[in-house]
Amino acid sequence: MNLNYKMLGEGKPLIILHGLFGMLDNWFTLGKKFSENFTVYLIDQRNHGQSPHSDEWNYKVMSDDLLEFFDEHHLSKATIIGHSMGGKTAMQFAGDHNDRVKKLVVVDIAPRSYPVHHKNILDALLSIDLENLKSRNEADAMLSKYISDFGTKQFLLKNLTRKENDNTKFEWKFNLPVIAKNIHEVGVQTTGDSTVPALFIRGENSNYIKNSDEAEIQKLYPNSEIISINSGHWVHAEKPEEFYSSVMKFLKD
Repeated sequence: MNLNYKMLGEGKPLIILHGLFGMLDNWFTLGKKFSENFTVYLIDQRNHGQSPHSDEWNYKVMSDDLLEFFDEHHLSKATIIGHSMGGKTAMQFAGDHNDRVKKLVVVDIAPRSYPVHHKNILDALLSIDLENLKSRNEADAMLSKYISDFGTKQFLLKNLTRKENDNTKFEWKFNLPVIAKNIHEVGVQTTGDSTVPALFIRGENSNYIKNSDEAEIQKLYPNSEIISINSGHWVHAEKPEEFYSSVMKFLKD
């Protein structure tokens, strides 16, 4: 799959993968910062952003997409940063292609399985009648019936865009029908292990990486370390400076 991407800076390659319902633009500010030291590739994963849509959507095919990206861009080896779903893709890729990963940064996700917990967001998104939607404000009001958090609503609304062939109509950038149908795939356990140096960054106020996950992480990634940052799940957005300095320390070691 020909994934949409943006390339920034010069230096050794650094790939950044967004999470569920995200897109590469979510990482643009930090990507520019990392590009002072690396060639940064911000990637839209399949069924997200401006990358192609597909009925097939799981970590194995997203790992395959990434391998295709590596080969097309002649990347023999690269460091990968992945948040949440992107972290799962990164772990799957490291398990599949250990020799292609220089270092791995996994942001607030563990390799274990997670129960489906996005029902409220999916209900909110599916409640919007795109065919008859008149404005972004109307979409905001509809989401507000399900979601009270302002940041979450704005994050989702970034994906609302007007159709290219009919600018009176709206559409989601992400492939909502496939995501809704296969939402269980987001939480599945990643397969494989990796000996690459790995940094797991946990949000202290998030429950995605628990103390009980540490033994399994260190078993599957024996060259890993786990650090905590005082934030929620969106560590890089809530504490960008601390996140950046923590990652750069790891990458420079």
